Amino acid sequence: MGESSGAPYPQIIPNAPATLATGIGVRVNRLLSSFCRVSVAALTLAFCGLGSALHAQDVSGYWDVSTPNPNGDGTSRHTFFHIEQNGQAISGELIRKPTGIPINGTFKDGALHFVTVPSTPPPAPAGQPPRRQMPVLTYDGTLQDGKLMLTSQGRTGEIHSVAEKTTKEATEPPAALPLPALKDLPDNGLVRTPPMGWNSWNKFAGRVDDASVRGMADAMVSSGMRDAGYIYINIDDTWELGRDAAGNLISNKKFPDMKALADYVHSKGLKIGIYSSPGPKTCAGYEGSYGHVAQDAKTWAAWGIDYLKYDLCSDLDVYKDDAPTLQAIYQEMGEALQGTKRPIVYSLCEYGRAEPWTGWGEKSGGNLWRTTGDISDRWQSMDRIGFSQLKIASYAKPGHWNDPDMLEIGNGGMTADEYRTHMTLWSLLAAPLIAGNDLRSMTDETKSILENREVIAIDQDSNYKPVVSVSSNNGLEVLMRPLSDGSVVVGLFNRTEAPAEMSFPRSSLPASFAGKKLELHDLWQHARATMTGDNFTSTVPTHGVVLVKFTAH
Repeated sequence: MGESSGAPYPQIIPNAPATLATGIGVRVNRLLSSFCRVSVAALTLAFCGLGSALHAQDVSGYWDVSTPNPNGDGTSRHTFFHIEQNGQAISGELIRKPTGIPINGTFKDGALHFVTVPSTPPPAPAGQPPRRQMPVLTYDGTLQDGKLMLTSQGRTGEIHSVAEKTTKEATEPPAALPLPALKDLPDNGLVRTPPMGWNSWNKFAGRVDDASVRGMADAMVSSGMRDAGYIYINIDDTWELGRDAAGNLISNKKFPDMKALADYVHSKGLKIGIYSSPGPKTCAGYEGSYGHVAQDAKTWAAWGIDYLKYDLCSDLDVYKDDAPTLQAIYQEMGEALQGTKRPIVYSLCEYGRAEPWTGWGEKSGGNLWRTTGDISDRWQSMDRIGFSQLKIASYAKPGHWNDPDMLEIGNGGMTADEYRTHMTLWSLLAAPLIAGNDLRSMTDETKSILENREVIAIDQDSNYKPVVSVSSNNGLEVLMRPLSDGSVVVGLFNRTEAPAEMSFPRSSLPASFAGKKLELHDLWQHARATMTGDNFTSTVPTHGVVLVKFTAH
């Protein structure tokens, strides 16, 4: 105890006189008493200090939560929290634009526990599907060496993350960089008919890698899809790692050599596409092109890239969400791509927020532009998106196409009849035909839909004329599109829940057909069709289509 107090032990002198001994004893007792008081005080201070230290474990502040991406590509996703501690109670928010998601929980005996408290989404507009309710996220963890070691639950098991203290400024988007003055960019002369190919996202999402892209290129050839017109192999999000010391965009370990991959795809008689965002981060949280627009365009050109999908994503956190601003954002990359002197198809993806089909998409150098949010492999999604495009079909023209998103054919979420409707509707709309399934394992039925050359010929007609609605009655839709050879194609669509008999009257054909002999050809049955009197009549299956080509002689 004395050692712990830092004072010397008292020494006892042997064989001393009694009075001396007595005096010494008194002094020893006093010293011992003093030492005891000092030691007790020291212990009290030590315990109080320990209590203060425990109390000082305050997790209030801004935290940067780093979570390794599950595909093992060497990247991490960053999430920001603002935590406020009051005693053992935790509150704050998961920082997310435009408004954060509240959190609450406890920090007790060194253990942290909190959950997100998402609000109920507002009702969806009439005719739209219900808005998705954000899930509740649960986090548990401890504070170790100034870091939060967190565990949460993902779709496939526990997710382990590490959070470090950061500043409020670090959680905010960067300052907006100057955008170019608006001007009309020249037409790049590409995709005079809608582009056809394959994109990785619908099937692979973050699992896409070099091997799967090579496999898709091989399958594109061996399956006959290349010969049917599909030529673009497009890599969507999650290929990015970050930037080197010179600011050059580099790929992650899933894609060890982008130039070699592009060369391989080209060797198959195909073209290759890539993905980026004008924002600091892509939609999956990977490196975007913000502040490096011209530099990234040069990088892609050097790799041999032929197609860019440019997805708005986090740029909405930086700039205003209006047509002039979005036009400037997309014009900047359009000009950069044209500056490389390499022919690169430019696909704008701002989900139709500012109606790029009205003119600014073309002015910014775009060859195609998304008109909706993401499609999913469900009838309701495809049906809603597809038929919503009729009102803007007239805006499309060679080199500048409306894009209602990729094909889901072959992914298993719809019936064969529904997939035939999907293919028919996209072709009548002259939409890009970008497959999203696994080309390596297609069934014969899937091939027969994707590779139906008579239907593809509608989509690829050289002299585009928009599809028009002939009639729409309680889920029964009749659409017609004139073709460059003078024929017309008519689609009878049954959007109802039961088979239906549908008719198309001769009187609805263009005036040039009057008084002429008609030849009818069913493009899905690959067989001759016939009129009954002055009508073509057919039973159309639930969610199905009958597609007939009318030729006058």
